[in-house]
Amino acid sequence: MALKMHGTLSAAALGAMLGTSGEAARQQLMRLADENLVEARNTASRIGRPTQLWALTPLAQGRFPDTHAALTVQLLDIVQNHLGGAALDTIIAAREAQTARAYETALAPAGDLKGRVAALADLRSQEGYMAAWTELPDGSLLLVENHCPICAAATACQGFCRAELDVFRSVLGPDTEVERTDHIVSGGRRCSYTIKAVDHDRH
Repeated sequence: MALKMHGTLSAAALGAMLGTSGEAARQQLMRLADENLVEARNTASRIGRPTQLWALTPLAQGRFPDTHAALTVQLLDIVQNHLGGAALDTIIAAREAQTARAYETALAPAGDLKGRVAALADLRSQEGYMAAWTELPDGSLLLVENHCPICAAATACQGFCRAELDVFRSVLGPDTEVERTDHIVSGGRRCSYTIKAVDHDRH
């Protein structure tokens, strides 16, 4: 809390603020650093050794209250009620197109379907979905997302979930079949997608 309220601090300054020694504060900071909650930054000093200042990491910032989910739901509700469903559909479609373009660029270097799914899983993990993929015994692929960082928005408007499925189908190509088999918003523990190549010449 002290680092959040006052910014970067030295162990000595933090100790004085908390009514303890600088060494005791430094030991606590080291424990927090092991958990990736704080990080040390060395700054040049006019005299002697550089001063070591401590700051919160992005992970620690996430420990503090964040109302972005509630704000998102509120904004979606305002759009729906004041501008209408068509306006909300336009927003979702624009997000879908933007996401598809970014994913297509990222997946372009990948060769086969496995490579594209692996690249997609990496992208989704970077976005906070905690994604992974595996090959099933029948040769199809399973993409699993263990977390949904937009769950509040998706629960309020399931158009987001439909759009994401459409994006997957688009970027993985016309010769690929993608089916959602688990859905967090529908009560599942995770979202999962079964992906397999389709030979249209056989149909």
